[in-house]
Parts: sequence; C-alpha cells; structure tokens
Amino acid sequence: MISLTEKAAQHISNYLTKRGKGEGIRLGVKNSGCSGMAYTLEFVDQIQPEDLIFEQHGVKVFVDPKSHVYLDGTELDFVKEGLQEGFKFANPNAKDECGCGESFHV
Repeated sequence: MISLTEKAAQHISNYLTKRGKGEGIRLGVKNSGCSGMAYTLEFVDQIQPEDLIFEQHGVKVFVDPKSHVYLDGTELDFVKEGLQEGFKFANPNAKDECGCGESFHV
C-alpha cells in the first residue's frame, strides 16, 4: 500500500487542477542517486493495465508492480521547512538514505 498525507494530496490535487488534466500521479523508482535508487514522480494521463492504484483524500497514486516491491508501505508527505518545500518519502523498506533524502538503499 502507498499512502498520502492530506497535505500531499492537496498539493497534488492543486497541480492537477492547474494542469487541467490527469488521472493522478505515478510513484516509482529508478537506479540512480548516491544511495542506489531514486524516487520518481510524474503525472498520469493514461492508466496502464498493470498499474496498482491507491487512492486517498481524492487523489490516485499509480505504481508499477516492479516499483511496488521497493515502495510498499511508503507514505508520501508534502513538507515546508523554512524556505524549502517538497515531497518527503517515509519508506519502511529503505535501510539507508542519502543526506538529501531523494535516494535510498534497500
């Protein structure tokens, strides 16, 4: 399961409204970053047959089965810390993260 905080859902919903289209967002992983794997986020305009779909607070999150193995149980939040703002991933599968929090190791 992938979950969204209310703040993350509101932020995504606002962007989808500004775009004027989209089914939700796709959360995935790719080999990259200083810790081995990096998170990816993109808008979804077309649902793929293999997509796993999680919905919270009226927002859909799409995950491909290969990424889901590394992301199961992850909570996506949107945080503001001082002048910085962005998505924060709470991934129970990550054994280690880089200093910036954008890549992880399982």
